[in-house]
This record gives sequence, C-alpha cells and structure tokens, in this order.
Amino acid sequence: MPVRKYTYYDFTISLCPHCLKRIEAKIVFEDEKVYMLKTCKEHGFFKVLIATDVEYYKSTRNYNKPSETPLKFNNKVHYGCPYDCGLCTDHEQHSCLTLIEVTDRCNLSCPTCYAMSSPRYGRHRTLAEIEQMLDIIVASEGEPDVVQLSGGEPTIHPQFFEILDIAKRKPIKHLMVNTNGVRIAQDEGFAERLATYMPDFELYLQFDSFKPEVLTAMRGKDLTDIRRKALDKLNALNLSTTLVVTMQAGMNDDEAGAIIDYALKQRCVRGVTFQPVQIAGRFEHDPNSNRLTLTDVRDKILTQTNVFTPNDLIPVPCNPDALAMAYALKLGGEVFPLTRYLDPKMLLDSSTRNTIVYEQDTALHEQLIRIFSTGVSVDKVTEDVHQLLCCLPQVSAPGLSYENLFRIIIMRFIDAYDFDVRAIKKSCVHIVSKDGRIIPFETMNLFYRDDKEQHLNELKNAQ
Repeated sequence: MPVRKYTYYDFTISLCPHCLKRIEAKIVFEDEKVYMLKTCKEHGFFKVLIATDVEYYKSTRNYNKPSETPLKFNNKVHYGCPYDCGLCTDHEQHSCLTLIEVTDRCNLSCPTCYAMSSPRYGRHRTLAEIEQMLDIIVASEGEPDVVQLSGGEPTIHPQFFEILDIAKRKPIKHLMVNTNGVRIAQDEGFAERLATYMPDFELYLQFDSFKPEVLTAMRGKDLTDIRRKALDKLNALNLSTTLVVTMQAGMNDDEAGAIIDYALKQRCVRGVTFQPVQIAGRFEHDPNSNRLTLTDVRDKILTQTNVFTPNDLIPVPCNPDALAMAYALKLGGEVFPLTRYLDPKMLLDSSTRNTIVYEQDTALHEQLIRIFSTGVSVDKVTEDVHQLLCCLPQVSAPGLSYENLFRIIIMRFIDAYDFDVRAIKKSCVHIVSKDGRIIPFETMNLFYRDDKEQHLNELKNAQ
C-alpha cells in the first residue's frame, strides 16, 4: 500500500495566516522535524515548521500539569478560541506573568516591534487607567506572581515613578519593568532611584546582540554603548536584571552561548530570556526563511555552551508548548544546573514538587554543605522551590539568595502561522488591554491590538 512521507501525530485548530479564520490543522513528523499542515479554502495550503526536535516535542506532553485558573473569568465562550479572549471561561491557565502597557510610545522605533511603538505613536495611559489595570490583575489573581510594566518604553512615561509607587502598594509578589535601558544609561540618578524599589523588583533589559550591525538592523541604531553603561550602573547597585534577547534567524542566533557566558559574569543578572521573533506588528518576514522554533533556540543554547545539557533545558509545566526553562545555582564562581534533577512526575505532583534532591552530584553536594548553616539538611532544598517552576525562582535556604540563582527561559510567542489552539488555551503570559480585558500575549497581537479588533469583529459576524 502507498505510504505517506510523514507520520501523523495530532490534530488541532489553527488559523489562516492571511485572513485569520479558524481552520483545521494536522501535526506531522517528517525528516525528524515537526510540521503543521493546514489549508484555507481561500488562501490555500500551508506547511509550517513548528519544531526541529521530534523527541523534545513529544516529551512536552509529559510536563503538562493540571490547569490553575484565575480567581475570576471575565468573558463567556461564544465564538470559540481565539475569538473570546478576556479571559474566557475556557482558558486553561491563570496569569503567571501579566503585562501592563503604561504607554504606547517609545524612544526607539525598532523594526522588530510587535506593538508598533515609536516616539509619536499612541499615548501615555493615565495614572487612573494604570491603577485600574493593576486592580483588574489583583481581582483575577489575588496575589499576582509577576506583573511587568511595559509599553512602548515604560520609563519615558512622565509619571513613571508614581506608577511604580502605585504598583508597589498592590499585593504583587514581584514587579518587573521592561526597558531598552536608554534612560538607565543616560539619566543621572535614574538607576539609583530604581534601586529604592528593591526587593521584589527586577528589570527586564533588552539585550539582543554584541554586534553593532545586528543592533542597528533590529533596533534601528547601535545600542552597544547604551547596554554597557546601563549594566555598569545596575551591577554597581546589584539591581536584579534579566537580559532579554529577541532572536532572529541569521542575525543573532549564533550568539546565544556568548550572551549566557556574559550574563553569568554580571553581578546583577539573574538570567537570560530568549524570545524568537513573532510575525506581528512591524516585523513582517518570510515565515519559512526567518522562523526560529523553540527547539531551534534550545539547540543553539546547548551547542554554544558547555554548562547545560539536554536534561537541563526542559518544558515549563504551565505551558510546555511555548516555554522552556533551565535553572542553575551560582556558587563559589561555579555554575551548577538544577533542572536535570527534576522528574516530570515530581513537577506535576503537588505533594512532592517542592523537593529537589541533590545527592547525585557530589560537587554540588559539597558546595551546599559548605554554604549552608549548621542543622540545615543539605540533601534537600525544600522551601519555595515550586516557584522555580513558574516565571520567577526563589530558594529560601540559609546561605542562598536570589543572587545565587540563574535561569534561562525560552519564550515562544505563537503567531498566525504556527497557531495551535491547544497551546493558546494554556497561555500564561497575558496583557491587560486598554478596555480592561486580560488577553493572552499571542492573541493580543493577532486580534486585540488597536485597529486589529475591527477585523476580528468581521470574522465573528461571518460565523
């Protein structure tokens, strides 16, 4: 009998990348890669690469934990995902990380910007609007895990520090500011004032490349000096910082290892987040030649560093299709990966997932003996390690602090090409829209940002 050249694996609902109508899709394995096959009646057939590692892709199903829902939903299901965002009652994951865009404006006009920000685009939110957004998150989460002030460039908001004051009064476990670092580098005293908001405060600092030509192509100007000056100030203050790498094929995908090595040497840096470009906003490129999958980025990290192994960079249980993580301890000038000791069954079992056993690594065991105080068990670190499985790690153990932890996150922002409704329902990175709805990051950029909702309404009316 004739045999297809691929192996059929799964079925899902996707989107036509041109008209954004919901269409059926197959997930198949072909030539050791994972593809999505789908056909729109109007725009034809699409074959989209979604993973370059079949075994890793299959393993993500082993990390899928029971859904943790928000305290309240704000929208009912009527048209079906992704047309009912708000969060709707069919969404399967609460907000691990919620963004508030305090301004549309930015002091840059990056060619890769998903939000179309620029010095003249849109407007600043008022303090009343921003506080209302924060209250919406608190109503949904109770004590939100991580809230990120974003934009545009949030630091150019004329009432930026008043916004921080409001946010710090809310029951938010950890507050982050997403920034390009320009004001930190250039404004005297700005970084010092930011440092007054520690602890439970962190910067999400744009850091794409060491190459001037790449920075110019991705950000519109060479920001090398800006990055250096900003990090000099942040290191002096030891202000917790995550380096954020927007990664584009053929531009900076050869720098993953160098950026991680650099980050490990910076006093203030707690980790690196890699975000493959999303085909949205100002970034419009050929999805076949420019697409970097999560597994592409994972492979580049593993091949460009000598610290992490495949068992260290694993799916994040709240949304394993879109997030991968590696955690390590920085002790005595050495780096000791942690995630290799995590059994998927342990991650998903609430009775055991707070425990990591280190007996298998003699060197790490000896380091822990050396730094832990008398009477503390060094075979297990049991306090608050469950938070390590979300967006922000903490280990509450004598002798250890947040400064000892280092994380790598790969955050895949799904677009219309690789849209998979199964993964979207588990999205845990959300944005509070201007009208107060809590919307997954991916669908926000497809349907709910500014004038895009007009097309969404047309799709709804056509059903």
